[in-house]
Amino acid sequence: MNISQKNKDNLSATLTVTIEKNDYEQRVKKALNDYRRKAEVRGFRPGMAPMSIIEKTYGKTVLMDELNKLISDGLSKYIEDAQLKMFGEPIPSDTEHTTQDLDNQESFEFVFDIGLLPTLTFTLSKDDTVPYYTITITEAEKEVEKQAILKECGQLVEVETANENAILKVDLTQGDRIIEDTLISLKVIANVAMKEPFIGKKAGDELTVDIKQTFTNKTDLAVLLKVDKNELPQIAPLFTIKIKKIEQQVDAELNQELYDRLFGKDVVTEEAVFMQKIEERLQNKYMEDSEQRFSVDAYRLLEKKAAITLPDDFLKRWLKYTNKDKLTTEDIEEGYHWLAEEYHRQVLHAYILQKENIEITQDDMLEYATRLVTFQFSMYGVFNAPEESLIYYVNRLLANEKERKRINNFIERDKIVAYVKTAVTLDERSITSEALQALYEQEEQQKQQAHDRPKAE
Repeated sequence: MNISQKNKDNLSATLTVTIEKNDYEQRVKKALNDYRRKAEVRGFRPGMAPMSIIEKTYGKTVLMDELNKLISDGLSKYIEDAQLKMFGEPIPSDTEHTTQDLDNQESFEFVFDIGLLPTLTFTLSKDDTVPYYTITITEAEKEVEKQAILKECGQLVEVETANENAILKVDLTQGDRIIEDTLISLKVIANVAMKEPFIGKKAGDELTVDIKQTFTNKTDLAVLLKVDKNELPQIAPLFTIKIKKIEQQVDAELNQELYDRLFGKDVVTEEAVFMQKIEERLQNKYMEDSEQRFSVDAYRLLEKKAAITLPDDFLKRWLKYTNKDKLTTEDIEEGYHWLAEEYHRQVLHAYILQKENIEITQDDMLEYATRLVTFQFSMYGVFNAPEESLIYYVNRLLANEKERKRINNFIERDKIVAYVKTAVTLDERSITSEALQALYEQEEQQKQQAHDRPKAE
């Protein structure tokens, strides 16, 4: 068997596999003998059927199977020996067609297309600059954060009459159906006309309501009626509502009790220090935003320096070939730019990790997974999870191949961004959070316009 390579350009090539009779003859004979031992042919005892019948019945199938095995094994060895760096796997060529006559041919030729990874050679230096945005904190933002904290630390208090933000504890009645002690939040009633009958009501008042027009969200309605959503179509809409209790969320007061609750006893004793803490809280948040923005601009520089091109035609064909009956040509064209972005990332990562000898260690994986699990615990209000629980969930996370790959990608990105920060010159700039958000929106709009722009014929 012989395999030869012919490069079409820097990113694509063909592999021609030539298989002679002496490559497959003994393999086919052995396979046919195995068939003969097992075949049940009428008129013959098992294993005693003439080979001529076995060859006539199974010969072409066995020959094609053995040719496919030789092709697969041969291509794998050739790619490994030649150290080819390529996208996906070889696929049958769409330009060099060969015909196979299994009845009359003794030698066979198969041609495959491959897509090659681009070769990168760029370097970074202090002559390269990347903007680094420091977000300035305004007095208005500190006031917004203050009000958010007061609302977050507020509590429900019982009130006499209902306003548009009230929470009502009610009983619902419809004939023999009685739903006791269910809650209605007037905030979730989007239709002002449907909300109006509740305003000004007091505990003990009753009113008849079309609940299906009042609560258009089926999930909210199912919770209110304490039923499964699938049962809603069978429930008539009119209910009598008896109000038993009215509550309202009241913001916390700015006092020593709140300071102690948030920061510990006597750590903060006056509003000026409280506002300093708010500013620190915003600084931490904005530091993350600054780092995230730097990551975007760092990758933009890497893309520009690398000037990556892809074997687009091959990749689209490969997608279609490997996703038969799943993806149409239109599907691939529509989503290809997302795949191209992912391939750009993979090529960049592989080049920089190798060039700068950056490694992802097991300790890196454990540390990042621990951060993820700790964050997940905090989302449920658990801020000091037992160490054995952390270890259990970290190990379970890393045992999941998909999650492990995702974590590895995050760590790669973090390490590459850290490398860029040390290798280039930072162009430090001040910006407001609103201006930074506007920058993102402008770039997203430009990106969408570029994607939607009709391509030249």
